Amino acid sequence: MTHPIGIFDSGIGGTSIFKEIHALLPQEHTIYLADSKNAPYGSKSKDEIIALSIKNTELLLDKNCKLIVVACNTATTNAIQVLRDTYDVPFIGIEPAIKPAALNTQTKTIGILATKGTLSSELFHKTTDLYSNGIKVIEQVGEGIVPLIEDGKVESNEMKALLETYMQPMLEANIDYLVLGCTHYPYLIPLLLEILPKHVKIIDSGLAVAKQTKAILEFHNLLNLSTKTPQNIFFSNGDVTILNAILDDIHDVKSLDF
Repeated sequence: MTHPIGIFDSGIGGTSIFKEIHALLPQEHTIYLADSKNAPYGSKSKDEIIALSIKNTELLLDKNCKLIVVACNTATTNAIQVLRDTYDVPFIGIEPAIKPAALNTQTKTIGILATKGTLSSELFHKTTDLYSNGIKVIEQVGEGIVPLIEDGKVESNEMKALLETYMQPMLEANIDYLVLGCTHYPYLIPLLLEILPKHVKIIDSGLAVAKQTKAILEFHNLLNLSTKTPQNIFFSNGDVTILNAILDDIHDVKSLDF
């Protein structure tokens, strides 16, 4: 099926998910919505997050998307069940990768860096309770991280100072896994590698989401079997300069008021 995969996030962070999907499924057309105007979702109420997720979904459905990836941990944990109950297309959600961290930790202590909206959600607590028996989980709200990334300040001194502050309690607790619970956060990995000891492993959900996307497309017979060059189109209601930069100016980025 040649219809595109739809992807949305509260800004540019979900491009980390797009890159994994595009690497695994290079023949698929994609449409990406960067809702930068309303970023970050993590500080909003559940009702606001659901309303924004519905708005994004309906825009993608208007563009004939065959499957929608909710490339935002906060939107997944707060809104995906509503979306699945409301619309007929398959939805792929994103949750912090707690399971592999909990199963593989040697120190029995893991850290989770995520937004307030994710850490306070019912789905997050269910997942944590399911896999963290006998494991100490150090949670940290990444206050201020998303706005810095959206402003193009990933490698700034301000960002490094913020991350050092957030990592300190985790290192004192002897974590050996750090779970990134926001799709913006994989762009922090180079800085985190400078800050964290070499034995601390960093986990994000990108590859797992790409594999799940492929599996669901196969299950529903929705894979694009055409040999035509696919289109990857990006829409942003914020400053397209940062989105262009993070995509290395190789994709079609358009301004759209939504």
